[in-house]
Amino acid sequence: MARDERRAQVLRIAQELFSSEGFHHVSMDDIADRAEVSKPVLYRHFPSKLDLYLAVVEERGTDLLGAVDEAVRPIEDGPVKPGDGRAVVAAIVRAYMTFVETAGESSALLFESDVTHDTDVRARVEHASSQTARRIAAVLQPVTGLTAEDCDILAVALISLAQGAATHRYRSAEDGTEDAGHEHAAELVTRLAWAGVQGLIRPDFEYAES
Repeated sequence: MARDERRAQVLRIAQELFSSEGFHHVSMDDIADRAEVSKPVLYRHFPSKLDLYLAVVEERGTDLLGAVDEAVRPIEDGPVKPGDGRAVVAAIVRAYMTFVETAGESSALLFESDVTHDTDVRARVEHASSQTARRIAAVLQPVTGLTAEDCDILAVALISLAQGAATHRYRSAEDGTEDAGHEHAAELVTRLAWAGVQGLIRPDFEYAES
């Protein structure tokens, strides 16, 4: 197996084990055995279990950031029009719903990590969530006229709403609970979030002409 293919295989297996067992209950021996590689080969790719864990987390974080970037890009790239705000909120909610549904239990590595005792490690685990909040706050500031600090709080609140709903829906489905579907859940959460965001749009904000 080529080096890059082997690395991808190890990352995939490590993700499965860390997601199901947690960082502290998985050893490098477990990962090497499942990947059918020797420990020296494993350590050539990743110097420690923490390095491997962070590589998995950062891979998942890249996926999440990509989804949110795509959601907010339309309002950043072009003139803001009536309806754009709600569309962006909907896109952000849908991005989280899709991410959790696709990533499955591995989404918990970003949202509910059990490796946050060290400040530097915590910063790396939470990097994607911090970057996501920063992107959303930057979109909120010009239309609300609020301070950067206030927009940071609003962005984190919006993320918590979308993330919590997405995680709840995924785990309910795992338990066999049926719901009205992905799009219905996204629309429901969007209605709740937009009702709040809409009330914060500054009165003098001028939309671009259609």
